[in-house]
Amino acid sequence: MDITTLINGRPAVQLAVADRATQYGDGLFTTVRVKNGCLQHWSLHLARLKQGLLRLNIDFSKWRQLQDCAFSLAKEQSEGVLKVLISRGEGGRGYLPAEQGTPNWILTLHPLPGQYQDWREKGIALQKSQISLAKQPLLAGLKHLNRLEQVMIKQEIAAQGWQDALVCDTDKMLVETSVANLFWQTGNQWYTPSLRYAGVKGVMRKCLLDALSRQGVSVIRVRMRAEVLFDASLVCITNSLMGVVPVRSILDHQYDVQHANVVLKDLL
Repeated sequence: MDITTLINGRPAVQLAVADRATQYGDGLFTTVRVKNGCLQHWSLHLARLKQGLLRLNIDFSKWRQLQDCAFSLAKEQSEGVLKVLISRGEGGRGYLPAEQGTPNWILTLHPLPGQYQDWREKGIALQKSQISLAKQPLLAGLKHLNRLEQVMIKQEIAAQGWQDALVCDTDKMLVETSVANLFWQTGNQWYTPSLRYAGVKGVMRKCLLDALSRQGVSVIRVRMRAEVLFDASLVCITNSLMGVVPVRSILDHQYDVQHANVVLKDLL
């Protein structure tokens, strides 16, 4: 698959230097899985974008045009990834944006990473990042364009040859992995990290929370250290591209992937 890019609905590969996405990371993005020409969980991605733009006070109105272009890009793809990015656009003096700015939107089509199917079947091995996430309740939950922490974490993962890593905040409390949300089961109780201070509220996180809720299973949002995972019978990670992936190990601690896959299959 060749990478295809539309900027404001037209084929393009360059964004204006003055755009606030490049100047300040002023905007949001989401990554959508494309399967058999369809955008998976599209309504949830749109809802998250709208909520995030409202929090950032970005007035975006081109939803119908964006959706039409997104559907058009996806319809011929059997498998892939659509990245949707919305920036505040150009204008303003320094950090202060213009009162009447015009947001820019970018759609980019990419291949689906090849390792995800293998991870779903065999599980993923997690290490623990030495890099902590800053606590910022105003931005917590948003998939905003300021991703320097994740860039540094990914460099650490690549340098060590890891598959992925647990990431904590500056209080040493679990938040997520470099690219995914985290869930675990201890006894009959399910847990997921609180995202009150840091982290991204992923679309697949919501899907798993909803699936558990439909079965009458409560999930407790907690602020806990990574050591609690060693008492869990099942650990999994989620994002919209990989789906739900069982964890086979954290550091030297092993988990039963076959058991996890049985439990997760019944849920989803």
